[in-house]
Amino acid sequence: KFGGHLYWFSWQDNDNSVRNAKWDWFNARNYCRKRCMDLVSFETQQEYDWVKGFINENVPYFWTSGHICDFEGCDRPDFFPKNINGWFWSANQARLSPTNGSAFHDWSFTGGFQPPQKQPDNREQIQQGGESESCMAVLNNFYGDGIKWHDVACHHEKPIICEDVEGHLAFARQTFPNIRIP
Repeated sequence: KFGGHLYWFSWQDNDNSVRNAKWDWFNARNYCRKRCMDLVSFETQQEYDWVKGFINENVPYFWTSGHICDFEGCDRPDFFPKNINGWFWSANQARLSPTNGSAFHDWSFTGGFQPPQKQPDNREQIQQGGESESCMAVLNNFYGDGIKWHDVACHHEKPIICEDVEGHLAFARQTFPNIRIP
């Protein structure tokens, strides 16, 4: 528990099949939402530092609720350029600070491009002709860069961290009034 929120780390589950499971971004989000939670969002440096304390060499990466606004309704001028101003936490709809700004973020300074480019770089689509890197994962020293944020195509499978979300909890409390939901 941190800052009044509960967290669940997939790699710490008692069930081996869950502990070793990986999900694509959309299924990861659904897995969390079934539990009145959502993929983790990092609103503060303190929360992020606390979560990083649970990351070790056995956790190469995990999904966050970070997503670029690249769907219908994202054509507002304030989202452009998208790789700088278009990122948000899908769990609470909060926008991330610009990726090139000095406010809290932890985008990596490197990635798979040669020569390296800072994140987000949409490398899979640009370099490999693959899918857009629309989702945000935290990678653990994957590119020799420490524990850092990277944009990643959403179809990749990763472990997850779920965080409780007040909106989901309020809905559950209203829908199931006879069940005690903390």
